[in-house]
Amino acid sequence: MAFMIAQRAFIKVYLITMVEQHKGYGYQMLEDLRRDFKPYGYAPPQSEIYRALHELVQQGILYRTKQLKGSDPKVDFQEIVLYHFTSDGEEKAKLYKKQVKADLDRCLGILNKAVADNF
Repeated sequence: MAFMIAQRAFIKVYLITMVEQHKGYGYQMLEDLRRDFKPYGYAPPQSEIYRALHELVQQGILYRTKQLKGSDPKVDFQEIVLYHFTSDGEEKAKLYKKQVKADLDRCLGILNKAVADNF
């Protein structure tokens, strides 16, 4: 058992939640996570975001589609990759989040005990 939760598992939970909320594509997810965690001094590495998305695709939770970023194909040439749940991906995602929640609860217990015992 790891002492604290693995960074990739932590990131994957957020990515799953973002897909549940129909939020964006890989780079947008990265920017949102960096913005949200900046006050805590944490900036998820871009490589970890894309590795986590790749693992979620390999695990059969997500699949990718491509589309142009803007609404005018004559002007907007940038192609983005969007992520969606596979047919059984939502169920797999719920199970994964449940497992990570148990790890997070254990980590919180350890951290709360450390604070209570030492400060």
